[in-house]
Amino acid sequence: MTDENIFLFWPNLIGYARIILAIASLNFMPLHPRRCSFLYTVSCLLDALDGMAARHFEQSTRFGTVLDMVTDRCTTTCLLVFLAAGKPAYAIYFQGLICLDVASHWILMFATLAMGGQGQSHKNVASRASWIMKVYYSNKTVLFIVCALNELFFISLYLLCFSSPLITPALLPSAGLASDGTTPATPHQPEPSLFFPSPFSAAAMEMARANKMDSTVPWILTLASSPVMLLKQYINVEQLVRASMWLAEGDRRDRMLRQMTRR
Repeated sequence: MTDENIFLFWPNLIGYARIILAIASLNFMPLHPRRCSFLYTVSCLLDALDGMAARHFEQSTRFGTVLDMVTDRCTTTCLLVFLAAGKPAYAIYFQGLICLDVASHWILMFATLAMGGQGQSHKNVASRASWIMKVYYSNKTVLFIVCALNELFFISLYLLCFSSPLITPALLPSAGLASDGTTPATPHQPEPSLFFPSPFSAAAMEMARANKMDSTVPWILTLASSPVMLLKQYINVEQLVRASMWLAEGDRRDRMLRQMTRR
């Protein structure tokens, strides 16, 4: 047992697959909304599978927990960054969501490690939270549905960037010459790239709009998932507040102990 390779546990292998799928979705994100959405969605759905694998094979590890959380934060952040670039008028809202998501989970994880010890999970903070947060962290079905619909909301907004005139990316730079200085580079004839889309393609999404997606389904998905997205943000705020209070409680206790030892 001592020579077990934690990095090759099944849940962690699934985590690596999630990362690969997420990176692939980012490559397609500027130009191909269907491919990007499919890969991104599969990456998110595998989040539930790695937890099932951890319980089935009894391979729950601290590394796996951190890998899972970091992957969640990074994938969502990348999508929100793209949305912020696509609609600068709403960038401050997307930036706020990124800060709230990262800060609430980071402080919660730190509080768990600092206050709860090695045997604790960051989800145990729910024991001192409201009933909404308790249900969210204690019921795996609720946890999955809320996280899935939260991601669906942002994926739907991403799809609307390619279909709705109400959400139009403002990423088109002024036209210029290609890198060789001879051929004009346009969104429909972007400069070639070895691995990733050209700057024009990444900034302009006009090329992808040649596929002409209908906006009906994305709008329905956005409106249907928006209440759950708002619920998820409330939970993020609460866990940020609860974790901060938990840390402050520990600080007060430590200060009292130090004062008692001085007497």
